[in-house]
Amino acid sequence: MSSRPYSGRIVAIRPVLEGLESRELLSHIAIADSAKARVATISQLATAPLETVSTVPANGDLNPYGTVFVPRGFAGRGVLRAGDVLVSNFNNNSNLQGTGSTIVRITPGGQQSVFYQGPPGVGFSTALGVLKRGYVIVGYVPSTDGTSATAQPGGILVLNSHGAVVVNPTDPRLLDGPWDMTIADSGRTAKVFISDVLSGTVSRFDIKITASGPQSTRSVQIASGYIHRGDPAAFEIGPTGLVFDAKSNTLYVASTGDNAIYAIRGAGTTRVDRGTGRIVYQDGAHLHGPLGMTMAPDGNLIAAQGDAVNSDPKQPSELVEFTTKGRFIGQFSISTEQGGAFGVATSSTRRQFAAVNDITNSVEIWTVRP
Repeated sequence: MSSRPYSGRIVAIRPVLEGLESRELLSHIAIADSAKARVATISQLATAPLETVSTVPANGDLNPYGTVFVPRGFAGRGVLRAGDVLVSNFNNNSNLQGTGSTIVRITPGGQQSVFYQGPPGVGFSTALGVLKRGYVIVGYVPSTDGTSATAQPGGILVLNSHGAVVVNPTDPRLLDGPWDMTIADSGRTAKVFISDVLSGTVSRFDIKITASGPQSTRSVQIASGYIHRGDPAAFEIGPTGLVFDAKSNTLYVASTGDNAIYAIRGAGTTRVDRGTGRIVYQDGAHLHGPLGMTMAPDGNLIAAQGDAVNSDPKQPSELVEFTTKGRFIGQFSISTEQGGAFGVATSSTRRQFAAVNDITNSVEIWTVRP
């Protein structure tokens, strides 16, 4: 177990650590002091019962990327139920990147099954979301040989709750390389934010739900200028994790190549490109190529660190928690190896948290105390 100095008082969690070293899940936890002390979500990831479920389906797909909870009030009449967890696979059974073709479903009881299987070589990314009206949206960035040199323009699929394709929209301008997604869902309408790893941009799609399925009423590129490039190990590096705060109308963007978290003001309403936005968190000590990101039950942000940028072997596969004002809270390692953390999600009830583990090809699900 490693430790590093912090400026604030370290909260004692000795009872938390007992019994965890044998599982080799906890590399280090540090909770920064606060004028208003409270238990951070990161600390609870070490204390709460942990359920680990394989994400490898019958066809052998590997490298889980995106993960999302089916929200409370989900209206679909198919196989999905509120509380289910969906996970998208990026690699095929030969571990070639950009060739995975499955989305698996994990029930609250830990049962895994295939929700959707697409054509070989589609390459499902971490862009994965669920609409309460009964639809699943997933992005894909395919490759012909598993390398970034042959990365192809991608798109998104809209699936119904039975796992059937409703629509397959493509847009070479705004849907070049869908890499991550977040949805502000109002029921009959929704705002879908998608980051693009091949162009270094973020776009918003305003949609309405009709009898025939979701339809886009407006699409606009709202952010650009993030570092994006191919990478021999990480496939592509670019803007990834997205979190939308409806109260402040702010979109938070985890830019892997910039090793920073940005905030786009007015993201839900703007009709113009606002560039990269402003940096809200840039921390070379704790950020190591942020990928997936979610808003934690305590209102902070948690970003998975992919270790492709600013790598530190002493801090592998970290989940890093920080406030929306940019103050570090704590971190937790899901693997002793690098490159294991990618997609993260919080349930609509704010009582559960999930993170995929690319090393073990599994998803880990925690129950979080209020």
